[in-house]
Amino acid sequence: MNILVLMKQTFDPEEKITLKFGSVKEEGVNFIINPYDEYAIEEALHLRDVHGGEVTAITVGPEHAENGLRTALAMGADKGIMVNSEDLNLDEYSTVKILEAVIKNREFDIILGGNVGVDYGSGQIGPRLAEELDIPQVTTITRLEIDGNEAVIERDVEGDKEVVMVSLPVLVTAQQGLNEPRYPSLPGIMKAKKKPIARIEIDDLHIEDVLEVKTITTETFFAPKKGAGRILNGEIKAQVSVLAELLRNEARII
Repeated sequence: MNILVLMKQTFDPEEKITLKFGSVKEEGVNFIINPYDEYAIEEALHLRDVHGGEVTAITVGPEHAENGLRTALAMGADKGIMVNSEDLNLDEYSTVKILEAVIKNREFDIILGGNVGVDYGSGQIGPRLAEELDIPQVTTITRLEIDGNEAVIERDVEGDKEVVMVSLPVLVTAQQGLNEPRYPSLPGIMKAKKKPIARIEIDDLHIEDVLEVKTITTETFFAPKKGAGRILNGEIKAQVSVLAELLRNEARII
């Protein structure tokens, strides 16, 4: 099988994030593979081990994104593709246009990606790319089995599950619960140093005319701090009356 995995670097969720001039300050911040993309990488490795073939990890990002790509190779991916977007202002639309240009002339049976990025959480990259490539898509998957040219997929639907059958090629996005991503082993880290990474510049893709962003971020800010909670006492009927009054007069949501 020819298996492609979409991945990106994100801020470590355990890091303390600081803002500067309305955007996230990157200096001194630790970057990691987006956790949902780790599920996609692990599932890609499992598919290769069962069905044979190779796994290619693809990332679009600045120079430091290569570190995440090397981690994917250390986990077991066979090769990587690094599209350098240093100094470019990209949104979901332009990022997908880049990925489409990289992938459209390649042979593949399945594309895996994370359900969302933990940084901005739009969940748009996978579905948009599937539309551009004109292939089926199944999102938020929690189980995947491939038999010949068909895939049987379970996906998360708000606390329940849905079973989908689809023909290959297909794009899927991984949800928590699909698997347990492995840690890179020391031998894997050593082997990753020798695995090939194809480096692509945006100019090589000849798509400058379609890279105009459709979304502009005007400001990034922290959510307001929550105030202290309030405990209501007394008879249930009286509590309900007080709660209704608070929701109407203080919270102003009814």
